[in-house]
Amino acid sequence: MRNALRTAVILSASALVLAGCSSTDGGGSGSAEGQKGSGSGDSCVIEGAVPVGAALSLTGAAASYGESQQKGLELAVADLNEKDGVEYELKVEDDGTDPRQAISVFEGFVSGGESVVIGPTLSNTAFQAQPIAQEAGMPVLAISNTATGITEQGDFIFRDSLTEAQVIPQTIKAAKGELGLKKVVVMYSNDDAFTESGFKVMESALKDESVDVIETLKFSVKDTDFRSLLTAAKEKKPDAIVVSALIEAAIPLVTQARELGIDQPIIGGNGFNNPALMKDAGDAAEGVIVGAAWNSASDSPENTAFMKAFEEKYGAGPDQFAAQAYTGMLIIDHAVRAGCSAERADVQKGLSEVKDLATPLGSISINKDRDAEHPAVVQIVKDGKFAVLN
Repeated sequence: MRNALRTAVILSASALVLAGCSSTDGGGSGSAEGQKGSGSGDSCVIEGAVPVGAALSLTGAAASYGESQQKGLELAVADLNEKDGVEYELKVEDDGTDPRQAISVFEGFVSGGESVVIGPTLSNTAFQAQPIAQEAGMPVLAISNTATGITEQGDFIFRDSLTEAQVIPQTIKAAKGELGLKKVVVMYSNDDAFTESGFKVMESALKDESVDVIETLKFSVKDTDFRSLLTAAKEKKPDAIVVSALIEAAIPLVTQARELGIDQPIIGGNGFNNPALMKDAGDAAEGVIVGAAWNSASDSPENTAFMKAFEEKYGAGPDQFAAQAYTGMLIIDHAVRAGCSAERADVQKGLSEVKDLATPLGSISINKDRDAEHPAVVQIVKDGKFAVLN
């Protein structure tokens, strides 16, 4: 059993980051250098805490995602530190939803001796920060970055989040089968790597399903008033509106669409996967369809245990971003124990060999492109909750 006091101190420090008090220490008490243990798997024993860094959007446009991720990571670390043999020290830093800040955070993790870094939260931030880790030979595990090209930046870059290319085609196919789609209007923010990548996949998937795109409407990631665009969309009389946007845009877009009398279904990308959609958009969110990497309705033993532990700790259920973060730490633990080493090159090797690992997201394997493979799910908002689309 691990030292509970030490774990509490580590997690409390991370909580301070959430409140805006980021650590300014150049590195944690642990260091990846020379951290080889004995044994393997459950019998692995490593002296000293394994340092793990996390760059999360705790402020800025993606803060709602980052807050969920931090909770998932802290819960996972607390659970893993109850096991014998390996202890983890989690250091969370705010990437500010800003590529420049994320670069600085990554530089700190490189010099600070972390074995592996998790994040950043958004794809466009990741594209700027990941080369810092790749050049230094520090493994990165992306837990929410779904844009095309994330893992192509180098052999030290991995992710457990399904790509938009893995999820959106399934979503479009299911929506067409459910709604009989023939023509749609597509909307997306064209100044964000994640949402632009999602749009390109949507465009391709709609073509593959022989659904006509009768209008494509662009907006900025910072926009909150979509009435003029939605009015233009309404005039086209589409069977549905397909949207690639972050949650900060998704909420007012959905709300304003219903206010304008648009009753056609709205199909969203991964940015819609947030309980804030139902909380803030209310009844307007009913019927929204979105693909996902995880659904709370899964009754697997791993997801059931995760759901129970999360609700007990935080007093509310988790979202997909918390589930992916929690799973990320399970994957890292598996990689560390596989070689019984916290050294960066060994963690990289362990990550590349993950196969059929049971997690809350399902059975995960890391493929040759260092992307995760596991089942996706298509959801619909029903009675204020995400439900599986039949």
